[in-house]
Amino acid sequence: MAVCIKSLIQNMNVVIGCTIGCSYCYARNNVRRFHMIADFERPEYFPSKLRRMANKRPCNFFLTGMSDFADWKPAWRAEIFDQIARNPQHRYLFLTKRPEQIHFSTSLMNVWFGVTVTSRKEKDRIAALRENIHGGHCYVTFEPMFDDIGQVELAGIEWIVIGTETGYRKGKSVSKPEWVWNLTEQAHALGIPVFMKEDLLAIMGEPQMIQELPPAFCRVLEEQSTWQKREKTTF
Repeated sequence: MAVCIKSLIQNMNVVIGCTIGCSYCYARNNVRRFHMIADFERPEYFPSKLRRMANKRPCNFFLTGMSDFADWKPAWRAEIFDQIARNPQHRYLFLTKRPEQIHFSTSLMNVWFGVTVTSRKEKDRIAALRENIHGGHCYVTFEPMFDDIGQVELAGIEWIVIGTETGYRKGKSVSKPEWVWNLTEQAHALGIPVFMKEDLLAIMGEPQMIQELPPAFCRVLEEQSTWQKREKTTF
């Protein structure tokens, strides 16, 4: 059975809001529906959520589920990365669609910086990610895909995630199996793990689903299991 990525990587939306304005943005719709902030196009910072990092049980945290790393103010980044340095037991993931606007470096190795590529014309974002963010690890998400991405330069990339557009937007894009296989085969040729998101199940079929994680994420999940067993024996 296909695994939901949210069961492996937990959202910690310390910033909510994004200035890009993608037509297919699920985060904007959720924010409006639940009235999380007044204006989604004016990102807001919620430092109280950083308390979750103090939990000694290791987690894989995704910090940009409702924001873009390019929108984060320098002061926000400084405070967040200070807390990350204090809590090395976790793995932290960030994502952006505008790596060309970011100039950031870190010595921390438990952080993963990703870039979203939705079409062939956006492939240069991968090079921009490597050029503008130094330190940590790099990954790419291909979601949603509006066309066949074609050949991709994946040097220095340690993970790729592939998905399709979700929701009920009129004219929404549906990824084709050949697009998914093209990226999967390129990644596997370089030894890069591939994670097909659960929304591809209807497109790919259960036997064809590949859901691989980087070894660092797997170690965190193994440590989580050890903590759970320890807690059960304690009570």
